[in-house]
Amino acid sequence: MGMFHWTEKPTATLTDGGVIGPDERLPWGQTTVMGVQHLIAMFGATVLAPILMGFDPNVAILMSGIGTLIFFVMTGGKVPSYLGSSFAFIGVVIAASGYQGPGPNANIGVALGGIIACGLLYTLIGALVQVIGTGWIERLMPPVVTGSVVAVIGLNLASIPIKNMAPTNFDAWMQGITFVSVALVAVFTSGMVQRLLILMGLIVASVIYAVLTNGLGLGTPMDLSGIASAAWFGLPNFAAPVFEAKAMSLIAPVAIILVAENLGHIKAVTAMTGKNLDRYLGRAFMGDGIATMVAGSAGGTGVTTYAENIGVMAATKIYSTAIFLVAGCMAILLGFSPKFGALIQAIPLPVMGGVSIVVFGLIAIAGAKIWVDNKVNFSDNKNLLVAAITLILGTGDYTLKFGDFAFGGIGTATFGAILLYALLNRRT
Repeated sequence: MGMFHWTEKPTATLTDGGVIGPDERLPWGQTTVMGVQHLIAMFGATVLAPILMGFDPNVAILMSGIGTLIFFVMTGGKVPSYLGSSFAFIGVVIAASGYQGPGPNANIGVALGGIIACGLLYTLIGALVQVIGTGWIERLMPPVVTGSVVAVIGLNLASIPIKNMAPTNFDAWMQGITFVSVALVAVFTSGMVQRLLILMGLIVASVIYAVLTNGLGLGTPMDLSGIASAAWFGLPNFAAPVFEAKAMSLIAPVAIILVAENLGHIKAVTAMTGKNLDRYLGRAFMGDGIATMVAGSAGGTGVTTYAENIGVMAATKIYSTAIFLVAGCMAILLGFSPKFGALIQAIPLPVMGGVSIVVFGLIAIAGAKIWVDNKVNFSDNKNLLVAAITLILGTGDYTLKFGDFAFGGIGTATFGAILLYALLNRRT
């Protein structure tokens, strides 16, 4: 691959439960299967975000793939991450475009102009970080802060599967069957099957769902008609941006939230891999910013590094960036294939919800692992208060409004943790 070179690890690494680092990879066949798992992990949220804003989901999928490849190139293939639709844009896009839903957003152009402005601001922040280095990040974000921020990314998302993805009692039980299926695969299998715990658990749960609903009539049956009627190949509905000052000023500040998310994600991957990725932060921010501008120019949602995929890495211990190269290419193909989109959308909502519970929980635990690995002292009131307040701000989605701009839970928790630590650390 020219500048992108991975050391191939033998298949035996899978069976002995070994870690695959960012600069290593499994044989391409297994790498491809792992790429499918990452594709499924990001799919639910990447499709849901554009639907909530009235954007075309196939454009969002296509742009997530292109964005992931841009990020891959910008970081020199050193940072394992997937870029999917960011939920941070939903509130401001609805406010800027006046979208009432459901269906296509008639005023999508002004929202896209704002998304491009946000991407530009984000790219400039990345360039600044690249120039002045990351020493300041170490001072601002010691392990108590980074652990809290990473944990909050998972906890903040917890209400999505619990509140939104199980509308009936049957669905709630089905979520339980799903996460138990994933847990059983994780503990009682080995080798490749164990590493594909998310994908295998999802398949098992979908089969059980089909038996209980289509077979026994207990819940909403799986509807596969959309798969049959969808075309194999087709162009998504691209849209052009319109630049309006008000919409741009409303949407551009989302860059601060994207910085917080990306920072937390890279800290999480650093903690899990034992490889310090801080020196790639500036390039990661720029990659994400450029990907957001490219997405906005074609009708896609702004993109961010995806917590779902970090959760999958935490579960599989496979951090190879080659997987994300594969997943990005697959997403581009999916963007041009309504049939594949229909197949993923046919996965029952509670099954996706059960998988989400596992993935978001793994992120929360990755935050706690940062505390444990760095021996954070919680008998020190400074550490205790920073962690305690941060966790509740993020989990409860503590929101501060500045005019029309809302700063939600992950943003308030991230910057709250940094500012609180800086304040309390003044006492030496």
